[in-house]
Amino acid sequence: MKNKSNLLSLSVLLGGLLFTFLFWQERLALNLLIYSIYLLAITFINPDVVKSNKLKIYGLAHLLAAVLVVVNNSDLSVATYYISLLLFIGFSHNQQIRTIFTAFLASILQMITVPFNAIRHLSKISIGNFNLKPVFKLIKYIFIPVIAVIFFACLYSAANNVFAHYAESVLTNIGQFFENILHFFFKDLSIGRIMHFCFGLALTGGLLLAFFDKSLEKAELTCKEQLVRIRRKLGQKTIWYNIVETFSGNLLTRKMALKTEYIVGIISFVALNLLLLLLNAIDITTLWFGYKPSGNFSGELHQGTNTLIFSIVMAMAVILYFFRGNLNFYRKSKTLRVLAFTWMIQNFILIISVFIRDGYYIEFHGLTHKRIGVLVFAILCIIGLATVYLKVAKQKTIFYLFKVNGNIWFALLLAFSTINWDVLIVKYNLNHVDAVAIDPYYLTSLSEKTLPFLDKNRSKIHPSTNNDSEVAKVDRPEETLMRKLDQRIGYFKERYKKSDWLSWNLQDWNTAEYFGLNK
Repeated sequence: MKNKSNLLSLSVLLGGLLFTFLFWQERLALNLLIYSIYLLAITFINPDVVKSNKLKIYGLAHLLAAVLVVVNNSDLSVATYYISLLLFIGFSHNQQIRTIFTAFLASILQMITVPFNAIRHLSKISIGNFNLKPVFKLIKYIFIPVIAVIFFACLYSAANNVFAHYAESVLTNIGQFFENILHFFFKDLSIGRIMHFCFGLALTGGLLLAFFDKSLEKAELTCKEQLVRIRRKLGQKTIWYNIVETFSGNLLTRKMALKTEYIVGIISFVALNLLLLLLNAIDITTLWFGYKPSGNFSGELHQGTNTLIFSIVMAMAVILYFFRGNLNFYRKSKTLRVLAFTWMIQNFILIISVFIRDGYYIEFHGLTHKRIGVLVFAILCIIGLATVYLKVAKQKTIFYLFKVNGNIWFALLLAFSTINWDVLIVKYNLNHVDAVAIDPYYLTSLSEKTLPFLDKNRSKIHPSTNNDSEVAKVDRPEETLMRKLDQRIGYFKERYKKSDWLSWNLQDWNTAEYFGLNK
């Protein structure tokens, strides 16, 4: 046990050193992949971590996310990297967790409790007959007082300027004292570099040292995926039950309570189906076939899209409300299920209308991140409706929905990270510049990976007469756009020449190859 603690603590120390070597004054790229390989290796070497198939899948997913940062180097790929890392760490130290949401929370909890986890592991370190446990016993007695002094010193400094002046002087002198000692022994080191190492040490410790409290994992184990009928005992009443009983009298104690809920559900779904049928009929006749843009075309399409998506989400919430409990087992609930399934089908038709609206928007105004986001959200709504159908048909719980949808969302996040969206947007818009009212300011503001294609198609980057963007209000807009593009190319060349191999990524390399910067 002591040898395990020694090796794990040594791994955290090496991880901190590796962190400051990889990321000090570097961009996130190849260094993230190297750091991830180290974390994966230590986690799988750790004998306390169970090497389940689930852990291997999430480990491979994180490795893929790290590779995508090197290949695409987009904000989405970096966000996917962090999410996949937290999920992998959450599942590695909490093997019985079933949903990505709980795994994410477990990782955050583990990161927050880094000091306690570190003290617990360091107290187990022993070198021969010497161990650090007595030292950390002393730290335990002074840790809370030090935190309390720092906290109240900050409060008093905010309340009194004279006190703040003295506190600042004390801190400055203490910092200068340690800096002089540091420069005396190590002239090339800086306080900033040491703080960076400490941050890397804390981060690596948070990722590798497991939190000893498994209450979150135990709490999730109580959640079931299959609905069961709950038979309430007469003497067993919840606080919520008593509050409702105060306003409803003996309605809840009647045998007809479930039937009442069933009748309310029937009336609600009949009314909602008729309402949505009218909306779908209008969309099919006016939008699906023979649509001709007129008037405020952009506002007409944009206005309804967000509202429709919100209505679809609320529709799923209504279905989950009525099929949350014993109504699933009511012997006459077949009619209610048919009405709910009909409403799901109608909401699916509504999603098709969202796709068509967004398709028209893209056809006439080009691709943007927001319009792609609408398409992605519509896809998520389709998946949500499909899983809600399974929940109602198979009598599943809401926990089942979280589990299934969480895994699907994470898989889609990885899939979408494989696409170079900025380049796709620029290529599509400039290839359809004759038919699309593009916003050249938007195109020239995208990431540096688009610079080769923009430079190659300078003649196509001009204000459109159909575009109401700010570019039309600028004097000599084409010259302004070209000057902005030249400035961005100059900034890239200057940055790339200063980049180290740790900041290498494929997109920067391709851009530098186009401008002849690679040697």
